[in-house]
Amino acid sequence: MNAETRQQQILEHLAQRGEASIAEFSARFDVSEMTVRRDVNQLAAAGLVVRTHGGAAPAASGSFEPPFALRSRTNNEAKRRIAIAAAREVIDGQTIILDGGSTGVAIAEELVGRSITVCALNLRVAEILASDTATRVMVPAGIIRTGEMSIVGSEAEASLRRYRFDAYLMTASAVDGAAGFTEWNIEDAAVKRAALSVARRTVVAVDASKFGREAFARICGLDEVDVMVTDDALSSQQRNELSVAGTEILIA
Repeated sequence: MNAETRQQQILEHLAQRGEASIAEFSARFDVSEMTVRRDVNQLAAAGLVVRTHGGAAPAASGSFEPPFALRSRTNNEAKRRIAIAAAREVIDGQTIILDGGSTGVAIAEELVGRSITVCALNLRVAEILASDTATRVMVPAGIIRTGEMSIVGSEAEASLRRYRFDAYLMTASAVDGAAGFTEWNIEDAAVKRAALSVARRTVVAVDASKFGREAFARICGLDEVDVMVTDDALSSQQRNELSVAGTEILIA
């Protein structure tokens, strides 16, 4: 297991448990305590965890957002399969909205060269799609979030509401049967809600590791989207929750 994967799992474990010891992580990953201390020190330097006596705790309960560089190295194969399946839901000639994040970037890579109009909610996504003249790329007005490169703010929300789109390809930080789809950042969540309101159809693309978790800001309920594209690590219980909500499930 490489350092990026270990650090992502440390963040996820702390989000669920609140605190853990260096010795616990050492046994879990089968690495030396020195290696775990190095991982924890790097996460602490990034402001994602705080060091405790003999261990670590989350820097902010329920609201931390792992950096893009870390997320982009996690569950890559599942995200690629999900991106391929999500891209198949788009028909040439359509107008769509596309999120950012690591899954959104993977979807953008699958849509390059398609004869579609895409409103990109992230500058990374816009840059990828603009590499081919066949794809028409729009970006809303707004403020750019440093690091994430997503476009947020009231101007972004107002820009979206001037149009009607055929589809919204949405990503989310967490999915839970009761909480629905949630996001770490409240401004990102607000823009996603605006996008949801102006799209005739919403396709959510999330890998199975996001299920059974809650982030800070709510986007919408499970019953407010049309299709969920995920990977085969989704449990039968989680599939049942989606089915009860009336969401169509596509396993990539």
